[in-house]
Amino acid sequence: MAATDTIQAPVDDQPPSAVVRLGSARGGWFRQVGWRHIIGLLALAFSLFPILFVVSAALNPLGTLSSSDLVPSGASLENFRKLFADTSFPIWFLNSMIIGLLAAALSMFVSACAAFAFSRFRFKGRRAGLLGILLVQMFPQFLLIVALYIMFAYVSDLWPAVGFNTRTGLLLLYLGGALGTNTWLMKGFFDTIPKDLDESAKVDGATHAQVFFGLILPLVTPILAVTGLLGFISAVNEFLIASIFLTDDSAKTAAVGLYGLVSEERNNNFGVFAAGALVLAVPTVALFQFLQRYIVGGLTAGAVKG
Repeated sequence: MAATDTIQAPVDDQPPSAVVRLGSARGGWFRQVGWRHIIGLLALAFSLFPILFVVSAALNPLGTLSSSDLVPSGASLENFRKLFADTSFPIWFLNSMIIGLLAAALSMFVSACAAFAFSRFRFKGRRAGLLGILLVQMFPQFLLIVALYIMFAYVSDLWPAVGFNTRTGLLLLYLGGALGTNTWLMKGFFDTIPKDLDESAKVDGATHAQVFFGLILPLVTPILAVTGLLGFISAVNEFLIASIFLTDDSAKTAAVGLYGLVSEERNNNFGVFAAGALVLAVPTVALFQFLQRYIVGGLTAGAVKG
């Protein structure tokens, strides 16, 4: 008798899995995702409110603080006409651009040289120097205002070209304050570049200067763009030190000059002040858009190693 083997498939007695629903009576979607949208909208509104108010005040035909609203009743360019015709804003704006660009370029170059030395060379006092730069940055620069003022009082008598009310003197002050942060930021980026590249170039007969300018700098373009942008923004927006060392109207920066418009007549000149703030923001936004592709990569890569 032939035996017949019958193989039966196993019967799955388990019930089918329940359908996952994004929304429910208990508010599952809101607990997981919805609250994030609300926080994002609140942050967006918090960020846009001052910008919209400044734009509204700049376009307000009355030009006063008391008559400024979030949505202006009328729009006029009268405040911009007063800004360029009745004030020294063109000179202030030119001073800010010159100081900002020079401070950004010089601080970027000097910081790159210092970071290259700390990253590639081993010398006595290297660790102490890095620690000293870090400790100095813990103290705000305005704590040195009294000492700097006395120092520049003597410098102005002996060498007026780098004393009070000069672009060169203010530029030197800005360079000293930016070197520490930029040096640490660039050193962290330089440490991520393999030293084998330096050694290969030296084997081929390259000097330290050729390695630095021809090999290393092209590879650290992102961090150069980041430090340059931060240096420009810091120099253009700085007010405290500039207000003390720049007193002549022809030597003021835009931040100091615009503050002078509202220091005594805040209500009447607020529209002109808002118009100047918008004009001053244009170069910063343009530079940010131009260097935007380098910013994220430069900041994150510089924070990997220190």
